[in-house]
Amino acid sequence: MSTHSRLHCLSVIHEQGVMPLFYHKDAALGKQVLKACYDAGGRLLEFTNRGDFAHETFRELNLYARQELPDMVMGVGSVNDAATAALYLQLGASFIVSASLREDVAVVCNRRKVPYLPGCATLSEIGRAEELGCEIVKLFPGSVYGPEFIKAIRGPQPWTSIMPTGGVTTELENLKGWFSAGAVCCGLGSQLIGSNVLVDRDFAGLTTQLKEALATAKSLRQ
Repeated sequence: MSTHSRLHCLSVIHEQGVMPLFYHKDAALGKQVLKACYDAGGRLLEFTNRGDFAHETFRELNLYARQELPDMVMGVGSVNDAATAALYLQLGASFIVSASLREDVAVVCNRRKVPYLPGCATLSEIGRAEELGCEIVKLFPGSVYGPEFIKAIRGPQPWTSIMPTGGVTTELENLKGWFSAGAVCCGLGSQLIGSNVLVDRDFAGLTTQLKEALATAKSLRQ
């Protein structure tokens, strides 16, 4: 089970404003990614459920984080059914993310008091997700909908918390657009942890880039 409470996880997501996400089958490389993010001040990361035996890689990364990076809140993305969610919860995932709204996943996560961030693309889906206990919904792919979608949703529903993922970059103007529209957090995948990190092993560059993104997110939301 997670070593972080539901309230703590949600608090970290709100406070940090940027959620790095990545997948790689090599756990040794993944540990270096985690350490680089931690050194940047990052305390939040989504491991994407992708590829055979991804859960085994996550298990090794989460054990490493518990021993060496105790404040790191690690969750799992691309979870599309209740059985997979239950598996990752058993491995200590602190939150679960999916590309679409899965009610069976919401029930499992809610029962275990773990945050579930489902992908939603309509007001009806967002409303249903909130009825199922989801505090934050994911907007994916963000590049298709844009910041104006968030602004429009939060007009009639100012209590709704939305995290865009896909099409989000570390550039000031991009982040400014999302946060100005009311995004609570921005998911950063290949724009942050891309081939320069996973292939070229530029972990120092990752630390620098994430540190700058965190500082930008903080300044934009003050």
